Amino acid sequence: MAIKPKKKKKRGDRTGFTTGACSAAAAKAATQGLVTGQIPDSIECKLPNGQLVKFAVIESQLNDNCAHAVVIKDAGDDPDCTDKAHLTADVCLLPDASGEVLLKGGDGVGTVTLTGLGLEVGGPAINPVPRQNIEENVRIAGDKLLQKQGLEVTISVPDGEKMATRSINARLGILGGISILGTTGIVRPYSTVAFRASVIQGIEVAKANGEDTIVLTTGGRTEKFVIKQLSHLPPVCFVQMGDFLRYALDTSVKEEIKHVIIGGMIGKLTKIAQGETITHAGRSKVNTQMLADIAAKLGVADDICEEIGTAITARFAVERLEPLGLDVAFQQAVAEKVIDTLMGRYPDKFTLRVLVSDFKGTQVAEANSQEGKQ
Repeated sequence: MAIKPKKKKKRGDRTGFTTGACSAAAAKAATQGLVTGQIPDSIECKLPNGQLVKFAVIESQLNDNCAHAVVIKDAGDDPDCTDKAHLTADVCLLPDASGEVLLKGGDGVGTVTLTGLGLEVGGPAINPVPRQNIEENVRIAGDKLLQKQGLEVTISVPDGEKMATRSINARLGILGGISILGTTGIVRPYSTVAFRASVIQGIEVAKANGEDTIVLTTGGRTEKFVIKQLSHLPPVCFVQMGDFLRYALDTSVKEEIKHVIIGGMIGKLTKIAQGETITHAGRSKVNTQMLADIAAKLGVADDICEEIGTAITARFAVERLEPLGLDVAFQQAVAEKVIDTLMGRYPDKFTLRVLVSDFKGTQVAEANSQEGKQ
């Protein structure tokens, strides 16, 4: 009896809301409480994209001078580390600051310690669009109060410091908590736009902090591999680019990065060698005929080269050549092909070094654009 293959679980497409949008909603609810004497159970909040959305307020406290409100973040079907975070706003009166809205970061909101993020060093990691959105909603709700006094808004996130350990915040110099983010207010599941933006930002931060070397990796395993191999470099130099090679290299050129190092395994490196700049599995297939040609140059028999050329994966070629003792030489040749391909596309823009990892995280090959140059 044949066993039917399990169907892959379909990814959901339910959208959610950003930490910035939820913070703005909590701040507006607290402000409304100061104005009316009662914090509402739900609040309509204007998102950065102009959309009006109603948020539930799950916790509130009120006295004469301060109001406290909490909105739970719903990230939709996006596997975000801040899903279900309690975005908390404490809004207090500032009697001697008529018309001012002062925004602060409380517990669980990260503190900026490096330049390059467009935020004040030493200040809270609340990005510019959420800052503007929080203030806009507070001014809408607190217009009457602001005619005579100011408002101090403190955003905090219980357990935010723990959540941040599952993000790249520390590498960007954001310590002690999460960032308050969101350019539209909407979270879209598995957003490639957000990932791409994080790649660009990582390189910009490294440059802003005086680094001239960027280490690009294709995933978590290769990142661990290169961090071990290049432990002398500061954490800010390491950028997990995923499939976004083109954006990583274009940004490196723009930021005048002098040295680029790519760490990867044979599959992704083959795609780079064949000229793909977006290396996602769904975008392009591995050119196994190119691999067969490389194997042929190493003296591999025609029948084995044909097997490699008709296979689906690059890993097959490595495993097929291993018994012949040619797997390392083969991966070295692929690394050199990566150098040739990218140096042809980015001539004299940066030096390039390629580190090849096996599936156990051990370095098996290395190529360098400076090899043989004076």
